[in-house]
Amino acid sequence: MPKTITFNELRRIKASLPEGSTHVIAEKLNLSVQTVRNYFGGSNYDFGIHMGVHIEPGPDGGIVVLDDPTILDMALEILEQEKLKPKDEV
Repeated sequence: MPKTITFNELRRIKASLPEGSTHVIAEKLNLSVQTVRNYFGGSNYDFGIHMGVHIEPGPDGGIVVLDDPTILDMALEILEQEKLKPKDEV
């Protein structure tokens, strides 16, 4: 089911991910790391594919419609797990 989010929020989520998260997501989904980066607003299609991300101009960087929110959901899960870690592990 498609999901709508602002471009700036999508970028904030990507920027909040711990180091190596794009690699973890790519590995779990059997995708290239660049494909995951493209999902979050990158545009290197020589080394990654388009993942059903549609950007429309508008406020807060524009509106993004994600055909498949799986990558976003995994990113949000990683961020939630980071919140649950004790402070000395972060």
